[in-house]
Amino acid sequence: MKQSAESMVTPFPVATAARDSSDPDIPDYLEKNYWWAYLHPRAVRIFEREWLVNLILWGNFRRLRDLAIAELGYPIEQQVLQVACVYGDFTQRIAAQIGQQGTLDVVDIAPIQLDNLRHKLAPDSTVRLHRQDSARLQFPTASVDAVVLFFLLHEQPEAVRRATLAEALRVVRPGGKVVIVDYHRPRRSNPLRYVMAPILKWLEPFATDLWRHEIADYLPEGAGGCSLGKETYFGGLYQKVVVRVGEGAETLVSAPDAASRF
Repeated sequence: MKQSAESMVTPFPVATAARDSSDPDIPDYLEKNYWWAYLHPRAVRIFEREWLVNLILWGNFRRLRDLAIAELGYPIEQQVLQVACVYGDFTQRIAAQIGQQGTLDVVDIAPIQLDNLRHKLAPDSTVRLHRQDSARLQFPTASVDAVVLFFLLHEQPEAVRRATLAEALRVVRPGGKVVIVDYHRPRRSNPLRYVMAPILKWLEPFATDLWRHEIADYLPEGAGGCSLGKETYFGGLYQKVVVRVGEGAETLVSAPDAASRF
């Protein structure tokens, strides 16, 4: 649940960078706003507890995890790119469903997060880890079938969020998809709306952007050939958005929202 990742030395296979291979700097906004969650060694020891991740998401971690992974099919016989490491067993679950033709690459900007993920994966894992910036991915254009963004966008300032989405769409092949799970503006009848507002304002300075705007608003202008579907969950507090990259459509079309589900 954070920024993202370029190739680094790891026991796991590492893909060759297609562009500039110099190590990216940790963004200022990440160091300023999220050092306590992702960059400090103590942060990893504290937050790498699935029960705590589930508590932060009001008991919805497994449900939201499974909703995202279900979009990849079973078994996963495609090339998947996960942008940003996630506390809990998110990556391990994807890896366990990779079929003979499937692959999984994970990028993150923070070496400590990649180290943490490497320790969570099995010694014989085929998952490939890369140190890259989500706003400047080193993957070639149209090189993967699916990109997964799990609780990443709400942690990014608008310019970085826009760049991340543009890069995600760039690297996806026609016929592929970008799967996004993140915060959403809850319904007025949801009591957590009034609990989460001050929490997010205090700890997540960019998160309420997703309360005020649709994710579609941050897609690159003229994202032709794409269609968008959105569902909300838990009284509207969370959303799953799937952007499909097609060859037929010429404009971005937002599908009707599914009913918000608890």
